[in-house]
Amino acid sequence: LPPFWHTHTHIMVKGGRGGGSKKKAQSKSAKAGLTFPVARIGRALRTMRLAKRYGAGGPVYLTAVIEYMAAEVLELAGNAARDNKKSRIIPRHITLAVRNDEELNKFLGGVTIASGGVLPNIHSVLLPKKSKKE
Repeated sequence: LPPFWHTHTHIMVKGGRGGGSKKKAQSKSAKAGLTFPVARIGRALRTMRLAKRYGAGGPVYLTAVIEYMAAEVLELAGNAARDNKKSRIIPRHITLAVRNDEELNKFLGGVTIASGGVLPNIHSVLLPKKSKKE
């Protein structure tokens, strides 16, 4: 055997990991097909110290849930803005969207939206009486 035989073996070896073509780095969000940042939410989850260890799927699932909730609220608020002939969503539109949706209203029951106002509502007892002549 020639000296330093073990150093020259890499010439003949094929296959193995990272075979030739380097892949472009892909974010966790891109892998999961999400828009919200998986890595950032995972880091926040870790810094909160809710558990000693975290699986890889936890932050992905949480991010997907948060993204879905945001999309749901934004869609309803956009509809509310369009109903009021506005092109921009303001806090009032978010309030109208949340309070008119049964499930979101239950979910955000104890939440106050700054400068959101309240739903237009007058109790039937307070309305003027219908006169007999009309």
